[in-house]
Amino acid sequence: MNILAIETSCDETAASVVEISPRSGGGDAIRVRSNAISSQVALHEQYGGVVPALAAREHAANVGPVVEQALRDANQTAPVDLIAVTRGPGLAPALLVGLTFARTLAWKWSVPLVGVDHMDGHIHSNWLPPSEGDAQLPDFPLLNLVVSGGHTDLVLMRDHGTYEIIGETKDDAVGEAFDKVARLLGLSYPGGPKVSTLARAGDPARYTLPRPMLKADTFDFSYSGLKTAVLYLIRDITGSTRELTEQEKADIAASFQEAAVDVLVQKAIRAATQHQVRAILLSGGVSANTLLRQRLDVACRENNLQCVLPELRYTTDNAAMIAVAGYFAYAASGATPWEHLAMDANLRLGQNTTT
Repeated sequence: MNILAIETSCDETAASVVEISPRSGGGDAIRVRSNAISSQVALHEQYGGVVPALAAREHAANVGPVVEQALRDANQTAPVDLIAVTRGPGLAPALLVGLTFARTLAWKWSVPLVGVDHMDGHIHSNWLPPSEGDAQLPDFPLLNLVVSGGHTDLVLMRDHGTYEIIGETKDDAVGEAFDKVARLLGLSYPGGPKVSTLARAGDPARYTLPRPMLKADTFDFSYSGLKTAVLYLIRDITGSTRELTEQEKADIAASFQEAAVDVLVQKAIRAATQHQVRAILLSGGVSANTLLRQRLDVACRENNLQCVLPELRYTTDNAAMIAVAGYFAYAASGATPWEHLAMDANLRLGQNTTT
């Protein structure tokens, strides 16, 4: 089956053609035939964040050419077998552009259409094949640590599309906290990667910062207090008389990152142990964070767990992950008539319905 996927949930216009077929011995053979992305980072950088109206305008201008590029790169000359499109969560104006384009193609080509939860796509980035070989995942149940600008969730996965959120953030998501700390340090958008880069030159033990909810008897998270602690730390250091030195900025970034990652890893290991899973999967934009990937891998090995990390090229928003999630959604529930598929900007993981 050849799947055309379209992703426009935020500031990346993406399209991909992915070929998936069941193996005779079990499992699925997955081949990414193309993965085209047009980024809007340079546009939104001057505003310090994504402007929904501008994002929608750029998606409208780019979605056609990006889809054409994906089809051309895949040498796909005939209509595909299935179209998958992100229907939520995300920015409503941006989602609507991709959804409208996908519905039009499904009607024009008379091919099945399936709507995909964006976070389900991030989870399924772990099924995308690495540069060499296939993704090797153990049997269900699996635990997903989903970390992004809008999500910090621990998700128990009993099958494709069968999810239980056993822990979630009570305020800021971890990616949102990275972005807010970046602004406090005077770093430009997108702030999260810049904090991580700056932290490489810093001392993570220089400043003691809190680990909110680390000792709580739940798997929930909280990052608002950590962000506020950084704000007060900066005020204590600088007073009203001077700016932070570059070394102080690096030390603050490193200390913040250390605290943020420490909570994620410890909570994930505890949840995996309690629910007796074989592996922890890392998903979402923050899954590109080097320290998080290293610490989670080490902690998993120390606790006899498999650590599954998505390829770095699939950690950001892309359409290949939407194709894989769409494949399993279609296998479970079939297609949705194009006229019934609706956008849901506040879609919650595990509640993806057709309308």
